[in-house]
Parts: sequence; structure tokens; C-alpha cells
Amino acid sequence: MPEKEGSFRNLNRKEKMATIAGLAFLITLVVGFVWGLYFFGLAGVFALLGVQYISIWSLVIFVGSFFILGIFVELVSKVIFKVVVRNLTGKINVFFIRISIEGISNWLLLFAVDEFMNSITLSLKTEILIAVLLAIIEMVFDGDKEMP
Repeated sequence: MPEKEGSFRNLNRKEKMATIAGLAFLITLVVGFVWGLYFFGLAGVFALLGVQYISIWSLVIFVGSFFILGIFVELVSKVIFKVVVRNLTGKINVFFIRISIEGISNWLLLFAVDEFMNSITLSLKTEILIAVLLAIIEMVFDGDKEMP
């Protein structure tokens, strides 16, 4: 197999380290940007809905927990969605199933994180409203790629 001109194997140790450091920095920026969107988005929604929290650090822990646990919950909800809609036809049916699964998974996640934290207290109505809002926002940013 012929070696490519710009192959990673052809780089010296210093260039390889710089490449790996650059990729790590890029990944850190992307994860930080997404986490920042969650943080400032939830902080704004909390301010609009009048949710009280003890300190900014309690909000940071809440959003961090929500973000990290959300990765695992999202994986499970995607599998459930795929299994449920594999034999469904019609975009409207798939849309309502998806918004239901996303909303319920977001609500369960919000409920769990809220129950483990004493420094932030969300009412049931606020949890449901935020869960539905997050489900709609997730669907908007995902686009139409999940619709059959």
C-alpha cells in the first residue's frame, strides 16, 4: 500500500504531538461550546420561570449533571425511538412519538437531577415545561434526518 504524502505516520514526534494537541483543543472547544449553550440556556429559562437556586455553583453542578447524564439517557431514548417507529408510517405519527419519547426522557432526567440536588428546586409544572421545550429544541437542531 503506497504511503500518502501528508500521512500521520510520516510526521516526526514534535509534529505528531502538535497534531494531537490541536485535535484535543478542538474537541475541548466543541464540548465547552455545547455545555455553555446548555448552561446559559437553562440559566435563562430558570430566570424566566423564576426558579431559585442557592448559588451559581449549584447551577453549574445541575447543568453539568444534566449534561453528562443526558448523554446516556439520549442513547437509551434513541434506541427506544428506533424500535417504536420502525414499522410506523406517516410523519405526523413519528413526530408525536418522537416528541413524546424526547419529552419523557428529558423530564425523567430533570426530575432525577432535581431530586438529588437540594440547592435547586423545580416544581412539577416547571420540569414538564422545560422538558418539552428541550425536546422541541433538540428536534429543531436535529433537523429532519430522523424522520422516515
